[in-house]
Amino acid sequence: MKYQVIIPAAGLGKRMGAGKNKLLLDLNEVPVLIHTLLVFEADEACSGIVLAISPSDEVEITQLIERYDIKKVIAFAPGGKERQDSVYNALMTLSTQGIVLVHDAARPFIETKSIHEVTAAANEFGAAVIGVPVKDTIKKVQDNKIVETVERSSLWSVQTPQAFRVSVLMEAHERSQKDGFLGTDEASLVERIPHEIKMVEGSYDNIKLTTPEDLYFAEAIIRKRQKKEI
Repeated sequence: MKYQVIIPAAGLGKRMGAGKNKLLLDLNEVPVLIHTLLVFEADEACSGIVLAISPSDEVEITQLIERYDIKKVIAFAPGGKERQDSVYNALMTLSTQGIVLVHDAARPFIETKSIHEVTAAANEFGAAVIGVPVKDTIKKVQDNKIVETVERSSLWSVQTPQAFRVSVLMEAHERSQKDGFLGTDEASLVERIPHEIKMVEGSYDNIKLTTPEDLYFAEAIIRKRQKKEI
């Protein structure tokens, strides 16, 4: 099942404390963004990548794409004030047909198997997301005091990619703009249409690199995968 993918890559990554776009940091001597792009570059089902970027990063990102021979980036879209704005700007470059994925650039360990599963689910149901069941006990806290232990059997930690028919995601964005709603992810916009969203179980390796500590976990995942390849 063919798809196109939007990758918002315009964030500052302040929690990483790197002083620049965290996606340009090296992970095992390759920039984080390139790790992510190479997954989609190698997937025959991916027909195109749209990157939403900050103008200040365009020259460096263009050079990296050329250096690593990334061929599937079909467009740059301007990064917006919020991630939601960046995704909408990228969405406007696509046709209204087919399946579109939205994937965090800072999730370089997404597996092709998961990509294909969420794409197939979106084709069938119109909307689907990757996620994993929560492992920890979850507490609701107010004023630094526990007020409730949340029953966790139905709780999932949502990841990306999130996949949609283009028409569904476009409708969700347009409704959110009209209502002045700012969501935490694309699924939160689609929920408001409302539209059914299929949950597809992914991998706990599909972490998002947000803080410096996450880089240690990332290096461990790389070592684990290298051992499997031997």
